[in-house]
Amino acid sequence: MSKKIELLAPGGDTDSIKAAIAAGADAVYCGLDRFNARTRATNITLKDLNGILRLAHKHDCRIFLTLNIIVVESETKAFISLLHTLMQTSVDGIILQDLGMFYLVHKYFHSLKIHASTQLTTHNKGQIHFLKQLGATRVNVCRELNIEEVSELTHVAHANTLSTEMFVHGSYCLSFSGLCYISSVLKGKSGNRGRCSQPCRDRYLTTPQGKNFPLNLKDNSAFFNLREIVAAGVDSVKIEGRIKKFHYVYSVVRSWKEQINRFYRHGTLITDNTVLYKVFNREFSSSFLTGEINKNMFIDNPRDNSAIHLAETKGGATKDNIQAAKRELYDEKTQIIRCVQQKIATFSIEKEPLVITVSGTLGNLLKVDVQTPDTSFTLCSKSELVPANIDNADSRSSSRAIQKTPPYCLGYESFTKIFKPLNETGFYIDAIDLEHLQSNLFIPFKELHAIKKEIICILHGSEETITPPTVPVLIKQDNLPIRPTLSVVISSEKDVHLCGETTADVCFYIPNCLKGIQTRLVNMFIENKRLIPWFPSILIGKDYDDAVELLQQTQPERIVTNNSGIAYEAFTRGIEWIAGPHFNTVNSYSLLALKEVFNCAGAFVSNEINKDQIRYIKRADDLKLYYSIYHPIMLMTSRQCLLHQVIGCEKESVDEECISGCRKASSIKNVDNVPLFIEKTPGNLHSIYNNENYLNTDIVADMPNTFSSFSIDLRDITTKTRISADKLGTIKLFENLLTGKTAAAEMLARCIHPVTNDQYQRGI
Repeated sequence: MSKKIELLAPGGDTDSIKAAIAAGADAVYCGLDRFNARTRATNITLKDLNGILRLAHKHDCRIFLTLNIIVVESETKAFISLLHTLMQTSVDGIILQDLGMFYLVHKYFHSLKIHASTQLTTHNKGQIHFLKQLGATRVNVCRELNIEEVSELTHVAHANTLSTEMFVHGSYCLSFSGLCYISSVLKGKSGNRGRCSQPCRDRYLTTPQGKNFPLNLKDNSAFFNLREIVAAGVDSVKIEGRIKKFHYVYSVVRSWKEQINRFYRHGTLITDNTVLYKVFNREFSSSFLTGEINKNMFIDNPRDNSAIHLAETKGGATKDNIQAAKRELYDEKTQIIRCVQQKIATFSIEKEPLVITVSGTLGNLLKVDVQTPDTSFTLCSKSELVPANIDNADSRSSSRAIQKTPPYCLGYESFTKIFKPLNETGFYIDAIDLEHLQSNLFIPFKELHAIKKEIICILHGSEETITPPTVPVLIKQDNLPIRPTLSVVISSEKDVHLCGETTADVCFYIPNCLKGIQTRLVNMFIENKRLIPWFPSILIGKDYDDAVELLQQTQPERIVTNNSGIAYEAFTRGIEWIAGPHFNTVNSYSLLALKEVFNCAGAFVSNEINKDQIRYIKRADDLKLYYSIYHPIMLMTSRQCLLHQVIGCEKESVDEECISGCRKASSIKNVDNVPLFIEKTPGNLHSIYNNENYLNTDIVADMPNTFSSFSIDLRDITTKTRISADKLGTIKLFENLLTGKTAAAEMLARCIHPVTNDQYQRGI
């Protein structure tokens, strides 16, 4: 049988990490109190990290650190400082979302292994190649994929020396990860910053289907699908739950460990998942993985379902049975908590003592013996010890001399000062023994520093000492000498005529699925050379292959893409490409990564950030900056049917015809009676849009000579926003704005309403 699959557990706080280790996790992913996508978790401090690493490694468990948010410009210096610190630890890998941070780690911090976060929503083989170029060693395949799609991506990853992981238990997100802006727009809490307020779990006004929680999915559990996952070649199965308590982590990890062990020892699976129902759950489904995306994946209650499930097994979910079930579960939970507390009571992350013994005589090498509670090792100098005098010491050594010993002489004070950084590891210096060191001897202090570095290296389990890199300071480019141009996004063939009626660039939005329309689209692009293909964020399986084929057949001079897989294809084919707004670009290093690694011609700056966060971004050489100043605000995109719980559908499950042919629209209203608009058009996945479109004319005056082009989205997407002019008239109004015409902004405000630019004011 192939190499045993890794069990990857969540660790929201120290006790959860200990519980995961006690339950048999092969690896734990956890976050610091900054730069991670679970700010609601307790998280760990940098001070705790070395102790956690030592504890985990003692139990053959790896630690992956989550730094998986987009990082704004003002934070990059602190992020680089953190990377310097992490280089001096034994952390087994870091999980990243931000492309700029990928670039920094891959280029300067080579010792840190990069895992691509679920926030990058990796779902096609082009994205595997893209992430490989950025330095990833592992990718998380997105939760929406079925087992055949997972298998294909895993084989591509393995062919490129990458491993794969997949979530197999815990919360399902309704939206593709990294492409969900609903919390950011509605609550000012960005999911791309780890601050998601989970509006998809909120109560809404009762829908025509009688549902109060129409966006709420059951939890993910592939407990009975392990055989297929192993056959697909997946390297790691990942449990979600960094905001869960330690007893939850222990129970779920232990159940999965027993399942994995049973499979590898006997080739069979445990058929009872009762334990998983006794901790927090919203009922379970593995329908994305099995490819049966159906209405039964929803549950009209976001709270814990464990008591209801237990009551149903004991005669029905009556009020009395539910109360009895709650008492039973409480008693079991109390027992589990006590049991786990006993198991982890001896797990310490406190620093452990080091005893350092230094010995040596004149004419011989200096010996440094290091003893920890678990091991000991000896290091020697490269030079022989010589008599201490002023002639054999350089000026730099003399500046570090300790006053209590003769000048340039080895003594307790000098060793204490030079070895002080050992206290920043998972250890502390308990004693320095110089009893066997002959007095009045000298050795170049640089050799002592080399020995210190080697000690740190051994304590961290590293093979070689690491020199901290120097990251060059980025220089802000000069302002552009010309006015920005205008680009227009359309999605209807009836609007293609605009190419001949305006000087603006016209981009045609490619649907998620090209089934039945690919030939027509190819002919449209060939006949209209000015028309620029704009590729969507999600392109799965054959839909991705069809999009690549469209690229091959049309050979456009330029494209815009929100999909990194298509970006990789354009890069390898020498096609000029622009990174769309869903690349979530918010810092200078992301721009540098796109330009240096993929020869990107331009990139949209994310609409999530505010004017001050935009202002300090430094444009890379020969890279154009783009920004969308008008568009319907897409809150989320889902592979699930969003209409099942709202207006209903005669079909139980989503099939190919649903994606390629369905045209429906509806809305839901939150408890404040504010609508969100659901749209499903032929060839596209379900999406939810904000009630008001985004209009930001302020940025044109706020940042003159910064952007090469501003974009407006004139696709026919229904929201509350209304435009009084036709599309050509609307384009002319925006052209007037960019050419500095007086009152252009006021005219646009009168023509297009209601609108919002809250994100530009608020940021992330």
